[in-house]
Amino acid sequence: MNAKVKIGNLQESSLHAELKSWYACPGDKLEQNVDGYVIDILRENTLIEIQTRNFSAIKPKITRLVEQYKVHLVYPIAEKKWIVRLEKDGRVIRRRKSPKHGCYQDLFVELVRLPSMLKHANFTMEVLLTWEEEIWQKDNRGSWRRKGWSIADRRLLEVVDHRRLNSPEHLRAFLPLGLPAAFTTGDLAKAMDKPVYLAQKMAYCLRSMDVIEIIGKRGNAWLYKIEREG
Repeated sequence: MNAKVKIGNLQESSLHAELKSWYACPGDKLEQNVDGYVIDILRENTLIEIQTRNFSAIKPKITRLVEQYKVHLVYPIAEKKWIVRLEKDGRVIRRRKSPKHGCYQDLFVELVRLPSMLKHANFTMEVLLTWEEEIWQKDNRGSWRRKGWSIADRRLLEVVDHRRLNSPEHLRAFLPLGLPAAFTTGDLAKAMDKPVYLAQKMAYCLRSMDVIEIIGKRGNAWLYKIEREG
């Protein structure tokens, strides 16, 4: 990766622009029009898209382009995040570390919108673990939970790790060790030390990609097993 490649800015967040700069290599073409869509990076015959928000917005674009082109989707997850509060004039009021810590399994919160896409021969993904800043500004237009603070921007501090996913088989690495041969999403959540809702999304995606399969029920809960590697 090369951080010295000059990039444009199409009203994108700082995080998106900084990741595009981090990911781009010499010879890449940036912000190219392909079939009516603006592509972040064109690398030889591969379209590279960096998505910093939900996959719903990019789903129509990906599902159309992947039928004719190789598409590589890059998705960052904030392993660590700092909240920076700014006054209206831009002065920093406070900077604090968020108690939330992201992990690779958080990918499945968004992947449920493209649950079987990794089965497509033209599609690959790369998940980045990042450290970032989230910029809050006091404008009295933010959600009631933030009490009038709006999220004005996100900034990249560092990319600390990344994993490339070329096929559904690569998602096996996200399953925790110690799972019983037959397991429920409750078992999966406990083994990961994560909420059940995340385990449910993970199971849905892995089942859609034939990594796990349903073999029965335990009470009202589906029982799964990991399919053999093909």
